[in-house]
Amino acid sequence: MFTRYRWKVLALMGCGSFINYVDRASLSIAAPFIVKEFNFTPAMMGTIFSAFFFCYAFFNFVGGYLSDIYGPRKTLAVAMIFWSLFAGAPALAWSFGSFIVFRILFGIGEGPQGSVSNKMVNNWFPATERAKAKGTSDCGFSLGAALAGPIVGLIALQWGWRISFLALTLLGLTWTIVWLASVTDLPSQHPRVSREELAEISSKKANASPLRTEHPVSYYIRQPIIISVAVAFFAFAYATYFFMTWFPSYLVMARHLSIKNMAIVSVIPWGLGASGYILGGTISDHLVKKSGDPIFARRIVIAVCLFGAAVSIALCGFATTATAAVALMSVGILCLHLANPCFWATIQDSVAPNRVGGVGGFVHCISNLAGIFAPSVTGLIVQHTHQFTSAFFVAGALAVAGSLTVACFARAIRETPLAQAAAAGS
Repeated sequence: MFTRYRWKVLALMGCGSFINYVDRASLSIAAPFIVKEFNFTPAMMGTIFSAFFFCYAFFNFVGGYLSDIYGPRKTLAVAMIFWSLFAGAPALAWSFGSFIVFRILFGIGEGPQGSVSNKMVNNWFPATERAKAKGTSDCGFSLGAALAGPIVGLIALQWGWRISFLALTLLGLTWTIVWLASVTDLPSQHPRVSREELAEISSKKANASPLRTEHPVSYYIRQPIIISVAVAFFAFAYATYFFMTWFPSYLVMARHLSIKNMAIVSVIPWGLGASGYILGGTISDHLVKKSGDPIFARRIVIAVCLFGAAVSIALCGFATTATAAVALMSVGILCLHLANPCFWATIQDSVAPNRVGGVGGFVHCISNLAGIFAPSVTGLIVQHTHQFTSAFFVAGALAVAGSLTVACFARAIRETPLAQAAAAGS
């Protein structure tokens, strides 16, 4: 199976995801150095963390929409070039305002990646491999978050935090060259894809989505299943960005780890989370084959795993040692990432192929609004309470809400004639 060219394309997508999160997590790892140099308060750092998401969330939708029009290959290449340039821009920062501007521009570049990669999976993979393929691609996110500590932290200790950001620019531009030379929008366009593989993809794709009618994006985003997935994805994103932006500082401020030890210890939970992406997608695809009901298979994994994450996150608020905190965070990250591939797979199972980019971008946009709130709300909580306990409880409560929403409202869309859909949208 893994000799098929589509899995080589997927490996390259996974490398792109890895770079995405190394770049994104780099500021969190470098935060103690930046705070020391610029004397930023926790609330100011929270604002800098959040600035990334002001345009990032919107460009989740823009990127997905453009991938439906121009194809995922070009869309992702342009996005990678833009975000790589601004991933290195903090090396030139001189003030609070400059950090804000650079992070906003960086967010614009990174915005398309998630929804565009989902479009690529939809183009290259049959329905029975979707969740596993998306999970395998996205495990690069956790690996990037895991290795951001050693990569950025150790470079910063050795040569200074500004040099670590410049290294990230070179990494992203190198990936872009390989991407453009290796992939096409569709497997039928690629000379290294065999007829056998094309037939395999086409035959299995025939049963992919129950909705084949040309509904507009506006029709899909009003459906309960899409709304419930967006709510649950928001809860997932809030907890993920809470951990990504503030957990390194929590280990230094509350658990009194050195920056060097923090950089090393932070590998553990994100490394475990990488396995969650692959395992969650594999379990979900297995349930699809066993039950014959894709929506049920995705729904049960999302609901159970988000609830498990909520318990771990809440307990993390009571941790009194770094060991306990890292262990509970690791379980929480694992549960969150078990659910992640199922968000994307649910969209693919519910939406006609030529609308996957736009609808996926919309859901990703809603989810990443959490990136605006999680860092800034946490910064305000820490500044006013001088502890992280309440911040853990907020993240846990949102995860419970997301779990219940999917369990109650994620049901398959009933086919509606195009005339009715158009009338409903008028």
